[in-house]
Amino acid sequence: MKELIPLPIRRALGGRWDRWRAARAKARLLAALRGDAVECNVCGWRGRAFADDDWHPGTVCPSCGSQVRHRMLAAILDGVPGLEEFSENSLIAGRDVLHFAPERQLRERIRARAGRYVTADFDRGDCDLRLDLSAMPEVAEGSFDVLISCDVLEHVPSDARAFAEIFRVLRPGGTAILTVPQKDPPSATDEDASVTDPRERERRFGQKDHVRMFGCDFAARAESAGLAVTTVAAFPPETLARHVLAPPEPSPRPLATNHRRIYFARRSG
Repeated sequence: MKELIPLPIRRALGGRWDRWRAARAKARLLAALRGDAVECNVCGWRGRAFADDDWHPGTVCPSCGSQVRHRMLAAILDGVPGLEEFSENSLIAGRDVLHFAPERQLRERIRARAGRYVTADFDRGDCDLRLDLSAMPEVAEGSFDVLISCDVLEHVPSDARAFAEIFRVLRPGGTAILTVPQKDPPSATDEDASVTDPRERERRFGQKDHVRMFGCDFAARAESAGLAVTTVAAFPPETLARHVLAPPEPSPRPLATNHRRIYFARRSG
């Protein structure tokens, strides 16, 4: 088809041409993955398998783009036996929520249930506030019941300051929902502020804009700020398999996150 449409016309179409190509590619992928073996609990898509990403094959919803961490959080919000205190009705409904780097797959769901919903990011233009998670003087102490920060803490200059700020802006009894990329266990957090070369950061921390790769000590690092952390990594087998809450096959990449966890960090007082 590309060869049938003259280059000047493609250039004139600009972004519409790119969107058309993306839509065609998505339609072909959805057709190739027809089935009912797995289901996305974010958008409801069903198919024989999820699509691949660069590191974790079979983990991306071809319809909405949800990844393992999105579906894990959706499963907990839906209500998992034994974790009812973290369900949407218990944790989100009617509460004041500050959502960092809000994921398009989840933001409208959370907005609809929250009492007050505020989005924030360091440089995105589609959020209510421009904030650095590790320094939020614009936010008063004890302003929010819930803070959501999924895969953000690997970007901030100091996670210790970020944990302290999370503690500060939460109300007593408030909860932060946190996820980060983590090396498979056993592992410790690897960080080095002297590493500024993008290629070296990508090699060592997984992406050129990461400043650390967290290890199994993540919960302890959050607890050092006074937060009480509950780690969720296990789900009922049928839920895990149906919604693909872990990579179907572990990735051999040395920095792959094959064992995702969601952390619920509570300010006790």
